[in-house]
Amino acid sequence: MAAKEPSTARWLLLIHQLPPSPAYLRVKTGRQLQKVGAVAVKNSVYVLPNTESAAESFAWLSKEITGGGGEATVCESSFVSGMSDEALQALFHEARGKDYSELADEIRAAHKSLGKARHLDDARRAAGTAALARFRRRLAETADLDFFGAPGRETPASLLAAFEERLRDPAADEGAQPAAPPRTIKGGVWVTRKGVHVDRIASAWLIKRFIDADATLKFVPTKGYVPADGELRFDMFEAEYTHEGDRCTFEVLARRFAVADPAVAAIAEVVHDIDVRDGKFGRPETAGVERLVNGIALTQADDHARIALGGQLFDALYEAWRRKKT
Repeated sequence: MAAKEPSTARWLLLIHQLPPSPAYLRVKTGRQLQKVGAVAVKNSVYVLPNTESAAESFAWLSKEITGGGGEATVCESSFVSGMSDEALQALFHEARGKDYSELADEIRAAHKSLGKARHLDDARRAAGTAALARFRRRLAETADLDFFGAPGRETPASLLAAFEERLRDPAADEGAQPAAPPRTIKGGVWVTRKGVHVDRIASAWLIKRFIDADATLKFVPTKGYVPADGELRFDMFEAEYTHEGDRCTFEVLARRFAVADPAVAAIAEVVHDIDVRDGKFGRPETAGVERLVNGIALTQADDHARIALGGQLFDALYEAWRRKKT
């Protein structure tokens, strides 16, 4: 018998109908769909990338639903009616971005609960250590379900590192660490994730204008990329330049390369609030800049085009603040 050809369908759909009772079946099904990372495209229609793991998850869920008196169908599809692949990926980005944001908020709250005392008592240290393990597990679980590299992973990852450092050294304050002497870089290859948005667009502008005028920008998949010798990664997991503590990548680059310019500092505050979403600085220009960046991302699929248009935006902002003597 000939071997079965591998499927070329990109998506896996679970279409289900649940009975009015037992009520727990609806709750259980919802939790399981969330646990496997599925997103809803229509009422009672959920989607996952078509992988062996997804097929196993949906097959198990289908069995649970039918066993509880409901109906369930699992099917492969090359497309989902009325939605482009990009729109589907955006749903996964939104779901995982929300997960990353909620985890970041919880880490901030746990860090704050440790207080500012130089030494932690045993109870706080024990609670912090337990929270650290829980946060690590949640970040790993969320990353496993991050099928398309949603923005936002760097924030909880960096906050987690700062939280761990606080537990090791209660007196540590990431905001008080002195910056290392800036490097001189000329003609470097700077690598970041595809699908650039505000922090990566602004960081690329900062690199080209203040750090490495001859920089070459390279855009790569979120997962599985192995950098070549000498390449410099930014705003990526485990990058040379990425989020540190509560700082976004733009802030880290400006600090590490000693870009001490008041207009750049003003831009950093706007980029921080759009990217990290903690409302730390509250500049009135932030909402308008966010809309413009969103417009660039919506109208430009090519990363180089996004960088070019975004560069013009940040050039204009820089000049406005520089002449205002911000």
